[in-house]
Amino acid sequence: MSNKILVWDIPTRLFHWLLAVSFIGAYLTAESEYWRALHVALGYTVLGLIGFRLIWGFVGTRYARFSAFSFGPSKVLAYLKSLVRKSPEHYVGHNPAGSWVIYGLLLLGLLAGATGYATYAEIGGKWLEDLHEVVSNLMLALVLVHIAGVLVSSYLHQENLVRGMITGYKQGASGQGISRVYMLLGIGLLLAVVALWGALY
Repeated sequence: MSNKILVWDIPTRLFHWLLAVSFIGAYLTAESEYWRALHVALGYTVLGLIGFRLIWGFVGTRYARFSAFSFGPSKVLAYLKSLVRKSPEHYVGHNPAGSWVIYGLLLLGLLAGATGYATYAEIGGKWLEDLHEVVSNLMLALVLVHIAGVLVSSYLHQENLVRGMITGYKQGASGQGISRVYMLLGIGLLLAVVALWGALY
């Protein structure tokens, strides 16, 4: 029997939305000298958030851990086929296709942050600045793929996945949920981001 169960802890949810806001903000301010300080602050935020997520991926709650969404190509292909058949396999945490998008976003976010820092510090020359732009555009494309995937999966599963990442609750069997939300850690993460913005902008 399917119930509403707690799947996403507060730090994971805050990471998701703060990363989305920071990346989009950084992308929109990339070409403006006037907003350069904000662009740099948001870029550092992306790096810091990903650093946190890499740690939380090993020590976090059940569905936040990388071990919970480490799927090989065959699993991804099988899941995509189930979407085409309009009978998608249900996963309590991240589904196989979504997991690959997440890994891609983490990798591209690190590359965008690193090349952005090098560009800001005038290390590497024009080619590194060009690479930063290419990586950022690739990350935006993957973000759009992620949004499309969430919308399609939400429709086919008849489950609002966006709301799940806001409230922390998804459909699942009793006993599959997590027991702690880590409120204090979430508050600490939010305060750290606000402090970073205050220090850099």
